[in-house]
Amino acid sequence: MSFPDNLRYTKDHEWIKIESGNVAVIGITDFAQKELGDIVYVEVETIGKALEADAIFGTVEAVKTVSDLYLPVSGTIIALNPALATSPELVNSDPYGEGWMVKVEVKNPEDIDKLLDAAAYQSTVA
Repeated sequence: MSFPDNLRYTKDHEWIKIESGNVAVIGITDFAQKELGDIVYVEVETIGKALEADAIFGTVEAVKTVSDLYLPVSGTIIALNPALATSPELVNSDPYGEGWMVKVEVKNPEDIDKLLDAAAYQSTVA
């Protein structure tokens, strides 16, 4: 499993990375995708909605289960990864790259610093 140092993590197995300004990219971790198994569908119906940290912003469906997706920080969901509509398996093959899920306009970018760094997250799943 990989734990990129340039990301921040939640105990719910989401990662977040500031892309530019106050826009961040969010996805699920390598650990999460391995636990879920083959991803077959990603559903996000919160585009354009302002949500608080820890709110459910969507679901990810695997062959055997459906799991909620939790927003790491407060903000507004501004985009869904369009590639996931036809290739949800990108979450499995490249969870930190092409398998990203949403972009969010972060309400308070300093909140990202309060999340787990790679070492702290790795210790929660090891």
